[in-house]
Amino acid sequence: MQTCALVSLGGSVDWLCLPRFDSPSSFTAILGTPDNGRWLLGPRDPARTSRRYVGDTFILETTHETATGVVRVIDTMPTGDDRADIVRCVVGVSGTVTMEHEWVVRFGYGKIKPWVSRQTGPGGKGDHLITAVAGPDLLVLRGTRLPKASDGRHCDQFDVSEGQTLTFTTTWIPSHLPVPTALDVETTMAITKTQWQEWTDRCPSDGPYRDVVARSLLVLRLLTHSGTGGIVAAPTTSLPEDLGGGRNWDYRYCWLRDASLTLQALLVSGFLDETKLWREWLIRAVGGDPEDLQIMYAVDGGRELPERELDHLAGYAGSRPVRVGNGAVEQRQTDVLGEVMMALAQGRHLGLEESDRSWKIQRALVDDLGKHWDDPDNGLWEIRGPLRHFTHSRVMVWAAFDRAISGVEDHGLHGPVEKWRRLRDRVHAEVLEKGFDAGRNTFTQHYDTTEVDASLLLIPISGFLPPDDPRVLGTIAAIEADLMRDGFLLRYRTASGVDGLTGDENPFLACSFWLVQAYALAGMRDKATALMDRLVALANDVGLLAEEYDPHERRMVGNFPQAFSHLTLIGAAHALAGIDTVKG
Repeated sequence: MQTCALVSLGGSVDWLCLPRFDSPSSFTAILGTPDNGRWLLGPRDPARTSRRYVGDTFILETTHETATGVVRVIDTMPTGDDRADIVRCVVGVSGTVTMEHEWVVRFGYGKIKPWVSRQTGPGGKGDHLITAVAGPDLLVLRGTRLPKASDGRHCDQFDVSEGQTLTFTTTWIPSHLPVPTALDVETTMAITKTQWQEWTDRCPSDGPYRDVVARSLLVLRLLTHSGTGGIVAAPTTSLPEDLGGGRNWDYRYCWLRDASLTLQALLVSGFLDETKLWREWLIRAVGGDPEDLQIMYAVDGGRELPERELDHLAGYAGSRPVRVGNGAVEQRQTDVLGEVMMALAQGRHLGLEESDRSWKIQRALVDDLGKHWDDPDNGLWEIRGPLRHFTHSRVMVWAAFDRAISGVEDHGLHGPVEKWRRLRDRVHAEVLEKGFDAGRNTFTQHYDTTEVDASLLLIPISGFLPPDDPRVLGTIAAIEADLMRDGFLLRYRTASGVDGLTGDENPFLACSFWLVQAYALAGMRDKATALMDRLVALANDVGLLAEEYDPHERRMVGNFPQAFSHLTLIGAAHALAGIDTVKG
């Protein structure tokens, strides 16, 4: 819950940033080659491989069956101990399996080769370890068998027979600090398993989608930094939306919109404590002049996220450029405050007590919105083309004023409610006049087009119009007609040129989950269930979803795992279960 690692089927940790989600990576093979850093623990010979998480946890169990035997690798990131460790246990199940062990550290996103040496640790005799150090970073490899380190890496082969267990750990520390003592692996793994399971025991326990909802809630908790409360959109950068193309972005930051939608998913599922943690992060991040509000921040609330390209990396499947930082931080996205206010209003509705400071900040932000709500913006999808009057942005402006009004009317808070009512009504009228194509009976992507956009599905979800309103039903039909590709929804038609980018993209999973929700709210239950079943079947072998799905290659694409996909899955499941996700 401060960073996470991506592990391949073959047992290679190919992506890991330490000590935070938005720190430079130490293992970067997923965006380059093994020489850009990885930690491999896998069978030497061809194997049939299966994986699962142990119960409702993030303890990964990978089983490899070769011609000579079966071996199991158990991967854990311990929780709650204020350390940055990965634990990997190799367990012989039957026969004998020859394992490969390769530990290649490259700091600075796979570029910086550290000084690697073998030494005795603070535990004294028998505490052998290998260290990799460069600049401020130090990684420590401990294990049952560490025979050598050469050429800036550790490489080994060993046999594992039935009944044998070998344990390895990697620990990050600042390089100026002494090497910490070794973990008590058995105790640490037991505590970690208990902590994850106790958290998940609070999840809704019934319904046909219980397991995928529980896994999605776990993903959202995983992406919420346990110290700061910042919620990252995904733990990766530059996993491409179009294989071989240039739509490669860094998602390791805290978008106010994505975090707010995450909070709504957690709230409706009964998790209030996480809302308090994020609300305190929000208060710190946006403190100051409301006009300085950004759409995204670093995990700790930092504001500087300069975008740059890493020319030394070949990119996933040759997809370049590889980017770190995100230039969209400078964009105007007028919808953001609407999602924030919806999440905080949902919290009030479900019993989260409003603090004086948090309401003052909300009031200041809403008052500031009243000064520029009708300016064009970049929109939800961070369009890098010309600024537009996006219909979804206007709907979220309406939501911001509406939730502020409910704070006064329903919860006794103080604010210029008459002014907010006038602005809310004005925005509502403008959207119906300028954002609606009466000839086709559909809302439009922005005021100067006849194109549609999947974000229009949020019109009923936000409460802007009833879900069975003829204009909403017409919009659903238009989106089906224009944006459905092989049974799943695109965000918008890239061929329209609205985003100012080259290349194409694949169906966006969150949009299809929005369609499930819109179907369910409109009473089209059969269509909702059929689409939901197709969507949940796309998850990988351990229940994780990326940003998009390529129906031709039958694979996920985009950053992974993606909070947006998992939070909209939860919303869709709640809609099918008849749970109200609009109140607030």
